Amino acid sequence: MLAEAGVVVVCGGRDGVMEAAARGATGAGGEVIGVMPWVSGEDANPYCTHVVATGVGHARNLAVVASGEATIAVGGEWGTLSEIALARNLGRTVVAMRSWSVSGREQMEGGPGIVAVESPEEAVSAVLQAIAVE
Repeated sequence: MLAEAGVVVVCGGRDGVMEAAARGATGAGGEVIGVMPWVSGEDANPYCTHVVATGVGHARNLAVVASGEATIAVGGEWGTLSEIALARNLGRTVVAMRSWSVSGREQMEGGPGIVAVESPEEAVSAVLQAIAVE
């Protein structure tokens, strides 16, 4: 759905959710940039149309979220949580689909800038609204 809207998808380039997103985007004729943690891009999933080999391990999460105008977090473990925090620190909207919920105190109460959704359609709609794609 993002590719159909003309959005380039940036992901971590590996398997699981990253591969599913890449497969969907390339299947719709879109472009996918896979940002790999290693110095080689050989392990990128086959749906990445462009691969960036960073050699910086988990620090590549910053490159992933900084390369986009908004972030969609799906499920996830600690790496996903770090991407959520990094994206928000950069002022990017985060759309969380069945992912982490965060809360803080004072100005961080309720996790400002994080939009919780339940479906891919809601996630894409929230991202397109956040980046003002018509």
